[in-house]
Amino acid sequence: MRIGELAQRTGVSERSLRYYEEQRLLAAERTPGGHRDYAEQAVDRVVHIQELFAAGLCSKKIVQILPCMRDTDGGANEYATPELVGELEVERARIDGMIADLLRSRGVLDEVIERAGAGFTTTVV
Repeated sequence: MRIGELAQRTGVSERSLRYYEEQRLLAAERTPGGHRDYAEQAVDRVVHIQELFAAGLCSKKIVQILPCMRDTDGGANEYATPELVGELEVERARIDGMIADLLRSRGVLDEVIERAGAGFTTTVV
């Protein structure tokens, strides 16, 4: 598939897809005319890349992780090294901390909303 179709199917800009190629996160064959031609599996790969970026990982770490992730056929190409597992455990702990912080923030907001709501009666339309 061409880059425009991959962008449309994944909701990721063509510019980002080119960046992923530059960072060795994504690969495409080239047509005789020089156009990028992505395999069907590129859709799942882009989704994985997006998930890992959303988790706060950098592209260098994502390059290491992607070969260890399951493909659409259910298999992974490689196993994570003990070093990579250790680094991922640190990342998971960082994310757990962020989740705890967000839960505390939500709790504060819930209190404010509850207190504010005690003085009002709302009508749902």
